[in-house]
Amino acid sequence: MGNVLFSIIWLIILIFIGFWIAGIAAGLYILIIPFTVCIEALTGLTDFLLKVIQFPRYCAQSMVDGKGFN
Repeated sequence: MGNVLFSIIWLIILIFIGFWIAGIAAGLYILIIPFTVCIEALTGLTDFLLKVIQFPRYCAQSMVDGKGFN
């Protein structure tokens, strides 16, 4: 197990920031994804939103590893 202090910090980030940002991004993703069929320029935006939606997974993995902010 990695550094316990960083694990606690990542848990706080996950709860107070990660879930909220991912939730907002998921809502936007759901609204925008149907329009990418007609407007292909939105594909880059939806790809970015999908990465933002996966931010809680990154926080959880960093928490388990006790990884720092490097």
